[in-house]
Amino acid sequence: MLELKLDNHPELVIKALSRYKKQLKGVAVESTFNWYWLVDALKDAGFSVSLVNTAKVVQYNGLKRTDDRYDAFHLAHLMRLGILPTGYIYPKEHRALRDLLRKRMQLVQDRSREIIRLKSFIQVRR
Repeated sequence: MLELKLDNHPELVIKALSRYKKQLKGVAVESTFNWYWLVDALKDAGFSVSLVNTAKVVQYNGLKRTDDRYDAFHLAHLMRLGILPTGYIYPKEHRALRDLLRKRMQLVQDRSREIIRLKSFIQVRR
């Protein structure tokens, strides 16, 4: 088992994983807001990469402690069992449009929410 704490530099991650490349079934990356750089670097280096859908990962009931170490162990276990919930990795060329559309949807929802609040506030004052 490899346990390292590395800075967010693709070269360091690839170097650390490269000696185990033939033994690895794949690399699981948690889908946080900043996964693009890591997934792209790993795929470019020839690794099989899965983007973990963290909302669908169920931890054991009664788990006494949780941190990055135990989370990584649990994700590796789910991957070994073939039940790791994953998400779609958008191609690089489509990500900018996807991100823009997501932001637009968020702004439309925010606008609608504020209009409803304003109307509700006005009605209460009448």
